[in-house]
Amino acid sequence: MSDRKIPAAALWALGLTQIIGYGTLYYSFSILVPSIALEFAWPEQWVFGALSASLVAGGLFAPTAGRWADRFGAGRVMTFGSLAAAAALVACAAAPGRATFVLALMAMELASAFVLYSAAFVAIVQIGGARAQRSITHLTLIAGFASTLFWPLTAALHEYLTWREVYLVFAGINVAICLPIHAWLARLSRRIDESASPTPADIGSAGGPVAFTPRYRSRVFLLMLGGFAVEGFVLSSILVHMVPLTTALGLGSAGLVVTTLFGPSQVASRLINMLFGGRLAQTWLAVIGATLLPLGLVALLATTPSVSGAIAFVILFGLGSGLASIVGGTLPLELFGRERYGARLGWVTAARQFSSALAPFALAMAMAGMGVQPSLWLTAAVGMLGILAFSAIILIRRQPLAPVMLTSAN
Repeated sequence: MSDRKIPAAALWALGLTQIIGYGTLYYSFSILVPSIALEFAWPEQWVFGALSASLVAGGLFAPTAGRWADRFGAGRVMTFGSLAAAAALVACAAAPGRATFVLALMAMELASAFVLYSAAFVAIVQIGGARAQRSITHLTLIAGFASTLFWPLTAALHEYLTWREVYLVFAGINVAICLPIHAWLARLSRRIDESASPTPADIGSAGGPVAFTPRYRSRVFLLMLGGFAVEGFVLSSILVHMVPLTTALGLGSAGLVVTTLFGPSQVASRLINMLFGGRLAQTWLAVIGATLLPLGLVALLATTPSVSGAIAFVILFGLGSGLASIVGGTLPLELFGRERYGARLGWVTAARQFSSALAPFALAMAMAGMGVQPSLWLTAAVGMLGILAFSAIILIRRQPLAPVMLTSAN
């Protein structure tokens, strides 16, 4: 088995592109929505509805993007994605009306399937060999600063620039920074492919993929997708509305300050996992991450409008989000191995995207009809379903005819 690992420079560079990708294609949106809605004379919930439709389009394409990453190499796919992301951002900035803006937004979410975590994790597995699982944790540790950097950065830019000009700046960043990095990663991956000997589909510390009977295999796969779909719904609904949500709960200007703790909390969860979670099964990490999300909402609702309660919410939510991003890449690897990893990760992304597509629009409509607090209680209840799904996988793994660990070849 090859013991190669992804070079540190490549990992840091890939982390930088994830910060930029998530910051420009996702986190900036909620800051710019009021100006977009005002210019297009559109209610804000319908602008979020456009984002939902775009996430559906991105989710539909994610399995295909994963198969392409398996076939052509993730580095090549991400290089194309950088160009596509920049072009979509320019199209958003130039959109003359609602219809063209929605089409450009859809193009932006399609491009995200080529440049965000789902593609980056495949790149790590293809470059990093047997140590991919640990490198995935390192990548999410670096990329956890995306929201912390891009929420205030977008707000600061928007004080001097229109939302259209902000998107043009972001397009330039994708071309100037992400494009050359992804092109370099594509060349690095080709050199490793040419020099590496064939390796079995094992993943290092976890010992190899888990063997399931066909009956259990399909059941575990569907439960995994269901658990990630629930997490995607809860995360997307809250993250897109994070800043206005804290304001609506009476936190005022303190809400924006509190939300900046989300990124560091994500990073903290990944750092803790990197230091102490090496021997913990990814299914258990999935259960812990799924539990932290509704727990954070309960803490917020039970203490509002307390600033300390809001801080507890953001920290718990950030910890859960950080673990969710890790297990989104490592759990399929632990359960099914490296073979067709890109395609499986594409289905994970699709499940998350479909639920994430509904979430911002659904929460906006629920808050308009039910009020903020009842809507958040309902969101917390939905989050409980994720705990059940991942717990069911643990139970299946304990069945006497279910998993038997494959023997690794040395």
